Amino acid sequence: MGFKLGELAELIGAELCGDPERRIDGVATLAGAGLGDLSFLHNRRYRSDLSRTRASAVLLEREFAEESPTACLIMRNPYAGYARAAALLTAAPSPPGGVHRSASVGEGARVAPSVTVGAGCVIGSLVSVGEDATIGPGCVIEGAVDIGAGTVLIANVTICCRAILGERVLVHPGVVIGADGFGIANDDGAWIKVPQLGGVVIGNDVEIGANTTVDRGALEDTVIEDGVKLDNLIQIAHNVHIGAHTAIAACVAIGGSARIGRRCTIGGAASIAGHIRVADDVHLTATSAVPNSIRTPGVYSSGMPIQANREWRRNVARMRQLDRMARRIRRLEDRLGLGRDDDVGPSGSGEQA
Repeated sequence: MGFKLGELAELIGAELCGDPERRIDGVATLAGAGLGDLSFLHNRRYRSDLSRTRASAVLLEREFAEESPTACLIMRNPYAGYARAAALLTAAPSPPGGVHRSASVGEGARVAPSVTVGAGCVIGSLVSVGEDATIGPGCVIEGAVDIGAGTVLIANVTICCRAILGERVLVHPGVVIGADGFGIANDDGAWIKVPQLGGVVIGNDVEIGANTTVDRGALEDTVIEDGVKLDNLIQIAHNVHIGAHTAIAACVAIGGSARIGRRCTIGGAASIAGHIRVADDVHLTATSAVPNSIRTPGVYSSGMPIQANREWRRNVARMRQLDRMARRIRRLEDRLGLGRDDDVGPSGSGEQA
């Protein structure tokens, strides 16, 4: 779908410098763009590509407008503007609606007339699917599931019983929502399964990446609030609560009953222990391990950066000696009459500030 540049500027809220009648049909990088393409400058590392671009228009901040050889769309946040423009320019046609002949819809299910149900889908009884939703091929939706208007399950998504999905949720292939949480009790060395009786509640405008799993609660619900964005291969355990507009990168694992605040970002392969709280506006860098609650907004990191193997082995050997070295330093300080910093000690609360 193409737009005149003036139309596009109005739709994404940009200030136009250039011919409003110029036609825009696609998006591309500054280096790869050609006639009819819209590009953007967000990272200063690509500033040198701006003067050489062949794009028909460029999204950028005002300070770079004079360097552009072509029409400009000026925005405070060009990358967000690009996201909106790209969505408009690459919008897929609306699905046709209707239920594929190979799909199975259970008795008592309420599927709105505008819903598209793909090949091989199984929709259980007491399922409700709102207007303009799309249930892609191979999806399985068990009973007592409520899917909001405009929600899209792309393909091969499994939603177990007692799950609620809000409006405009986007669920990528292979996602499992509402499977049993990992609840087991030990009885003299043998494990007994604890029934998982809760559900899953997902808000509006949530995106869930491929092969991510969201377990249902043990007694209460697992909750994902509005606007949360989840990458691929994430494990969300039972009774987790994720605040609105938090974004989580791939391969993160969140333990049961953890509460993650609003507007947080969690880097890839981070791990968050169960039964802890993470405050609003906390940002965890990749591979961070979080064993205790974080009560103050900010950026947090853990883990050891990659090193040459020989250097890493030496450092690990020294880490094993840290406790002994600390004790020796304390004895020397006592002998010399020096004060010591006791703000953090072995008897601390274990909670991060």
